[in-house]
Amino acid sequence: MRILVTNDDGIDSLGLHALAKAVTDLGDVTVVAPATEFSGAGASLGTLNGESPIARTHHIDGLEDITCWSVSGPPALCAMYAQLGTFGDAFDLVVSGINPGQNVGWSVYHSGTIGAALTGRNRGASGIAVSLGFNGADFEGQTWGDIVDSMRWDTGAAIAREAVIAMIEAPSEHPVVVNCNVPNLPLADIEGWELGSVGTEPPRRMITGEFVEDGEDEQGRIYRLKMDWGSQGELTKGTDGWLVANRKVSMSWLGDLSHTDPPTTQGAAVSNRLDSLLS
Repeated sequence: MRILVTNDDGIDSLGLHALAKAVTDLGDVTVVAPATEFSGAGASLGTLNGESPIARTHHIDGLEDITCWSVSGPPALCAMYAQLGTFGDAFDLVVSGINPGQNVGWSVYHSGTIGAALTGRNRGASGIAVSLGFNGADFEGQTWGDIVDSMRWDTGAAIAREAVIAMIEAPSEHPVVVNCNVPNLPLADIEGWELGSVGTEPPRRMITGEFVEDGEDEQGRIYRLKMDWGSQGELTKGTDGWLVANRKVSMSWLGDLSHTDPPTTQGAAVSNRLDSLLS
């Protein structure tokens, strides 16, 4: 079993290290992760400034027995190169995380943690994306460093390990992606798990504020966007975000990107316009 471990927070992330250590004895493990932060990159393949990607071997304490690489690109690019054979034979399983902060609801579209797993699926490997969820209100006023220091990586790693073992023991006929969100709690305080449907509302709705003028250069005036995360919203029972907020692990199997028939009137309208143009 060839296992690729990656993330979107970069090669130096404590969550990545905890995840790799949790699964290192479960197969032939290789770490390939972005050299820098790529949160929110989704399944992007683009590199910074459009430059050619650079890969470097990387030393991680406690992982001396496995090969670790950093890549100057987003997590999906790491997964794609891995499946193309850049780091040896293609992988059977992509394990991505552990992300500080839940990837639920709308964030499924944008998460680089999930993007790596989705890209691996496109190239024949099943994947699991692992995130530690927390209520943002619990951390207001703290620095990002304080928040990361409070993450229960041990809990996320323990859940991830069992999920990986299960996926190895019962492989699916076709590649699948599982989105695993774990409450940021001691393992003993988690109140079970459920299949979580992907929510249609975020735990906190982002509110766009205003552009504030911040200087001027040769191109013109510069404005920075001042934003507000807004207040905690009501989550639908049984959704991924609701489960994490209620101290449960959420496991969501994410569907394939597939064809959908157009609405009848819209399909006819497009047909008429294009038939007219191309006739």
